[in-house]
Amino acid sequence: MSPGEITERLTGILREVFDDESIVATPQLSAADVEEWDSLNHIRLILTIEREFKLKFAASEVTELKDVGDLIELIKAKTV
Repeated sequence: MSPGEITERLTGILREVFDDESIVATPQLSAADVEEWDSLNHIRLILTIEREFKLKFAASEVTELKDVGDLIELIKAKTV
């Protein structure tokens, strides 16, 4: 799966979880950029991504994520 395909799918997930159609997944996007991105919505986001991409993240992997770019790289590594 290409980074572009992952980014496109993540945009849809982010819009759904945060109920904001203006969100666009970019590598630089982080929790600080999205008003509704709190700890509860972060969990919802991770669970939704796991379901959508049919994969599982370790807690240590999730805590190391700094932005959507890191998330894209992690998904790419797990879907190879």
